[in-house]
Amino acid sequence: MATLKREVRRDLLAVRAAMADDEVAQAAEALAERALELPELAGADTVAAYVSVGREPGTLRLLNVLRERGVRVLLPVLLDDDDLDWAAYEGAGRLVESERGGRTRLLEPNGRRLGAAVVAEAAVVLLPGLAVDRRGTRMGRGGGSYDRVLARLAAARAEPALVALVYGHEVVDELPAEPHDRPVHAAVTPEGVHRFTSSRERPPE
Repeated sequence: MATLKREVRRDLLAVRAAMADDEVAQAAEALAERALELPELAGADTVAAYVSVGREPGTLRLLNVLRERGVRVLLPVLLDDDDLDWAAYEGAGRLVESERGGRTRLLEPNGRRLGAAVVAEAAVVLLPGLAVDRRGTRMGRGGGSYDRVLARLAAARAEPALVALVYGHEVVDELPAEPHDRPVHAAVTPEGVHRFTSSRERPPE
């Protein structure tokens, strides 16, 4: 399973790497419009999100609009063990490059750390991913950071809307899945919103 996942990730990343700059920029604008139409976001006072990097679907405009609406936006801070702390988004000017993340230049808020457990206060959690399948299975980059976040939410019995942000071609029929993989409720692409009803049992909490 691990080998299969690595191969799928490699293929998905290759397609992203081939995208033109203007295609990525246009997709970011459209993605923000589609996401802002979500009723879950319309009523949310706290949203956990992330700053896109590289060829990921762009999130900066979405973060700015949410902040302008008065939403408390939580952004992740990568820890040494690949777990995530959180801090409030205070604007693009308050983002700094992470000292972690390897070759990927992650941007993080430089404000006060709020602790790993604060994510349970979010009404919506926006998740990065390389793809999502028709069951809601999300494929990440393999670091396991968001697997820990989702497990923490389950342990706290928090029930935020879990929404992955991906490109339209990254909503696929089926992805390799393991028992610990927790399905998302929806995926937003530049073209629209996909909602899922998973037939897989969630792992015990």
